[in-house]
Amino acid sequence: MQRDRVDEPLNPDYNVAPTKPVYAVMTRRSREEAGGSGTSAPHGSSEQGSNGQAAGTPAAELSPARQLRVVRWGLVPSWAKDISIGSRMINARAETVSEKPAFRKAFASRRCLLPADGYYEWQPPPAGTKGPKQPYFICRPDHGVLAFAGIYELWRDRSMPRDDPAAWLWTAAVITTTAPDELGEIHDRMPMVISPASWADWLDPDNTDAADVRALLAPAASSGLISFPVSLAVNSVRNNGPELVKEAEPVSPGSGGRSDA
Repeated sequence: MQRDRVDEPLNPDYNVAPTKPVYAVMTRRSREEAGGSGTSAPHGSSEQGSNGQAAGTPAAELSPARQLRVVRWGLVPSWAKDISIGSRMINARAETVSEKPAFRKAFASRRCLLPADGYYEWQPPPAGTKGPKQPYFICRPDHGVLAFAGIYELWRDRSMPRDDPAAWLWTAAVITTTAPDELGEIHDRMPMVISPASWADWLDPDNTDAADVRALLAPAASSGLISFPVSLAVNSVRNNGPELVKEAEPVSPGSGGRSDA
C-alpha cells in the first residue's frame, strides 16, 4: 500500500539549501496514521482517520504503508526548544548516527529516502594557490534519481493545540559517509546512497536493531557516479535554475574536468 501525503508538488529546485522543503519517502504504520496511542504522529491532525481507521482497528489491518511527504531539510529533534537547531543538523555521519542523542531515536525507527538528481561538492584550490573552491555536480551517468539515506523527526510547537496540524513540523537529515576514490579528491564526505534492493529494509519501521540497520549503510552504491565542474553561480542560493547543473569550464587552477568515480 502506498499513500501520497503531498498537498502541492514542489517546484524543481537546483540549489537546495538548509531549511528548504524536500521530498521524503518513508514507511509508517496505519496505527500512526490513525493517531493511535504510543506514537509520535499528531493526534487529530490531517493524518488522523484519513484511511477510515481508528485506534481500535484490528491489528491485522494495521499494515505499514509507504508514503511520499514534504519535509524540511535540517532535523529538529522532538526535544528541541525551537526549530533553529535544524539549520545546523542537515547531515548525520553514518559512523555515529546510531549513537548521537539528536539522531539515534530517528535512526532506530524513523528512516527515510531522500530522492535527488545529484548533489554538489566543492574542491579547494591546489595547495599553494589562491582562488575560489571549484563546485562539482555529482550524479549517475544516466542522470537518474539517487536515493539518499535519511532520518526524519516530528517536532511539536507546544504553543499550539496538539490536534492542530500546523503544530507539527516534519524534518529530515541526510546520512553521509566517506567518499571513495575520485570523489574523495573533491570532498572527503558524500551522501549515503541506498541501493534499490535495500529500500524496503531501510524504510521498515519494525527493523529497530541498530546493528542490522547499520549493515544497510554499505557504500556499494557510492561507486559508479560521475562528477563534473559547474559554475560558481551555485554558490549563491539566489541562483536557481537548470543552468547550475550544466558542465562549465573549471575556474580554479589545476581543477579537473569530467570524471567517473
